[in-house]
Amino acid sequence: MLMRHSHPELQFTHILPYGAVIHERGVQFVVFSRHATQMRLLLYDRVEDREPAEIIEFDRDSDRWGDIWSVFVSGVGAGQLYHLQADGPFEPSQGHRFDGKARLIDPYAKALAGCFQPSDDGVLRPPKCVVVDDHFDWEGDRHIRRDFSESVIYEMHVKGFTASPTSRVQHPGSYLGVIEKIPYLKELGVTAVELMPVHEFPILGFHGQPAERPNYWGYDPMAFFAPHRGYGVDSAPGSQVIEFKQMVKALHEAGIEVILDVVFNHTCEGNERGPTLSFKGLENSVYYMLEQDKSHYKNYSGCGNTINGNHPIVREMIFHCLRHWVHNYHIDGFRFDLASILSRDRNGHLVPSPPLVETIGEDPLLADTKIIAEAWDAAGAYQVGSFGDHRWAEWNGRYRDDVRRFWRGDVGLLGAMATRMSGSSDLYEHGGRPPYCSINFVTSHDGFTLNDMVSYRDKHNFANGEENRDGDNNNLSENYGVEGPTNRRLIDELRLRQIKNQLATLLLSQGVPMIVAGDEIRRTQRGNNNAYCQDNDISWFDWRLAKKNAELLRFARTLIHFRRHQPTVRRRTYLTGAPAHGDRFPDVSWYSPVGTAVDWQHDQAMICLLMPPSKEDDPEGTGRAVMFLMNSSPFGREFILPPVAKEYEWKLLVDTAERQPFDAYPDGDGPPLPASGRLTLPDRSFCCYVADH
Repeated sequence: MLMRHSHPELQFTHILPYGAVIHERGVQFVVFSRHATQMRLLLYDRVEDREPAEIIEFDRDSDRWGDIWSVFVSGVGAGQLYHLQADGPFEPSQGHRFDGKARLIDPYAKALAGCFQPSDDGVLRPPKCVVVDDHFDWEGDRHIRRDFSESVIYEMHVKGFTASPTSRVQHPGSYLGVIEKIPYLKELGVTAVELMPVHEFPILGFHGQPAERPNYWGYDPMAFFAPHRGYGVDSAPGSQVIEFKQMVKALHEAGIEVILDVVFNHTCEGNERGPTLSFKGLENSVYYMLEQDKSHYKNYSGCGNTINGNHPIVREMIFHCLRHWVHNYHIDGFRFDLASILSRDRNGHLVPSPPLVETIGEDPLLADTKIIAEAWDAAGAYQVGSFGDHRWAEWNGRYRDDVRRFWRGDVGLLGAMATRMSGSSDLYEHGGRPPYCSINFVTSHDGFTLNDMVSYRDKHNFANGEENRDGDNNNLSENYGVEGPTNRRLIDELRLRQIKNQLATLLLSQGVPMIVAGDEIRRTQRGNNNAYCQDNDISWFDWRLAKKNAELLRFARTLIHFRRHQPTVRRRTYLTGAPAHGDRFPDVSWYSPVGTAVDWQHDQAMICLLMPPSKEDDPEGTGRAVMFLMNSSPFGREFILPPVAKEYEWKLLVDTAERQPFDAYPDGDGPPLPASGRLTLPDRSFCCYVADH
């Protein structure tokens, strides 16, 4: 092993940016640490090497500028493997956890290579950092910049989408595997994929052994600037960078935007009992929120620690990270996991106009991106309807709960359903935020799949190894007589109808719909509502279901196609209940099943009539009148059209009580309404009719 000191006469004065930056004659390594007394750079020749080939000492006088350590190393370039190492005080009560033996991941590393290596000397050997050349031939690719109101989001796991042998792709479980399934996504009609975490997280345990419960979902970040190496095909260090860019480029060519689920709320270093891998060993008291006794960590994430997002240094890192993904990877947007943590100051208090939230919303390089908040955290903060300004959209948890309860048959939900389907103006309009700030969803990765929500009353998480204690107990689900799979035809038909009801509601509501991958083909997790550690067929997309449940897939495609071509159901402004300019009828009106005033408190059925939007929402004038008939009761109901509806020639779009091919008419040209203006809807069913205006 060779150890050498940096030589001032060979230095270049490249103090910023942070990380490993390639220059003509070598690489500049730049890292922040305020309390380190010495910094070292460990260089490796091969991924499997347990010991560095060379150690370079930063010179405290010539290689330190304020709190920034910067050294230029000549003769190295792209592909170079490295760690950092920092001496300093180990004084937990003061917030310092320096360990001069620890090998540290560069917080700005653009790629990692390898896994944790077995340790027999007590020194953790984390994956190695890789010097990356950002050059890539995008061939003119740019962000798609689709209007948010026109989006249909598809939440998916990169590996799980093609990991199953049923995918029959050449590169299963990878970025390249996603490329092979783009034709499916195009035919389905979604406009954006929201990828569950793709920034680096541990594959193996901290000592090089398979983890007892692997973090399959990826909510265990280790390096925010680096795409996850586990989804790459080529094993060469840094190759995942190229493959990730190839995936984004291919999705863009298909007209599909890429949104990343980012986890700026905690890291895999855990609490005071966790390992020192990066941030702890460089400046623990800056990167994390600490208790008054600074030897312990605040835990608003539920994962052991909380990133100190509103500290200026950390805020700068997150800011640079987002710009990195947008500029170098052409990412179209971000969904911020447990985003309420970004609203907490350094003491953990929720504050108005938090600096980081404002910075993200105002940054000019992010101006073309979509930014979405999961507006709550694990410590009780719930900011749905009040997170950020008009730049911020939110996962609308109120939408999820109200739609589930309505179709489960709960009484007194008509008013809530009308509000949710109209864009949740109660949550967003008062802040000057448009309907597309509401990301509507019924299911997400966290919880039951749509199939399981109508097949299980209770969670079944025993496979997670926590004796079924993990996961939410309040699922607002129903099994309709049998827990889990059944051969009873009537129960299964009812379940299919309820799936269609909720898909139809989701895709015909104002706001932006988000579908979980596989809900369109009845993917099941066998009742597991917290499959974070299930890297197996419990979580993977079973492609055989696309054929088995072709009826539901066709139904979903019909609704997505209709939504994308009908501005009536994806307005940029709120419905008012008053006539639009030059129109005789209100833009939206609600009626009881017999065409009279709605009994909001006690009924379980209603009619909704939507008029085409104004030129602001429909400049090309393609909007059609749309009518919903909804019955969530366990009994059939007769519906009588209100007088205004009788002035139109209505054609059926979807009827959830029918089976293929009579359940969905892709051109909206199904059977007309009965001339009498009367029809009966079976129990728990939904009809949508359309008419030219």
